[in-house]
Amino acid sequence: MRFKEGDKVEFIYKNKKSVGEINGVYPGTQEVSIKQSDSPVDLLFSDKAVVKVEEQERIVVPRFVADWISRRRQEGYNLIWSISYENNDMPIEMYEWLTSTADNQELFARAWLDGYEVEKEPLYYVKLPISKRNEATDELEVINMCLLLNIQSHETCISGNYRWVEKLKRTGWRSKLTEAQIKDMPEGGAYWQFAVPVEEAEGEEE
Repeated sequence: MRFKEGDKVEFIYKNKKSVGEINGVYPGTQEVSIKQSDSPVDLLFSDKAVVKVEEQERIVVPRFVADWISRRRQEGYNLIWSISYENNDMPIEMYEWLTSTADNQELFARAWLDGYEVEKEPLYYVKLPISKRNEATDELEVINMCLLLNIQSHETCISGNYRWVEKLKRTGWRSKLTEAQIKDMPEGGAYWQFAVPVEEAEGEEE
């Protein structure tokens, strides 16, 4: 049978097109039971009388776009004003994204109307080369230390073990950081030179 429990389907009920969810499949009789909001009990239909609804793929937008949509909605603005270039409150990053291509304007409208998911941002370790004297040989050697950021207090520190801190997220400390988090620190431009993608750094450890 071409249906399974949980599938969303369309069918005719009370002379109008309705949408429901498959709640039972009966291959022997080629029937399906459907849970539908207008009926207190499941509806029984031939599987030939229903059509599966193909759900649209969710729109994916950058974090700053999602933040702009959320902010505009909270302030009561509509789609047209939120996408208007004459809006003086629009962040430059948002303006440049909208004007870079007409596709982004359509993407924004679809995200506003149909919902969206936030694009997963790449994460980085900031691996700082620190000189340290080897007590055994009395010579200087360079070791990589990891920069840590407390996202609550914005304090920074360094550690030789970047893995353990990720287990203590409730403390606010992070070793896996976004590009924006790194560059927003004091001396962030200098730190960015030592940023290494998380996947690359962890691959080196294996």
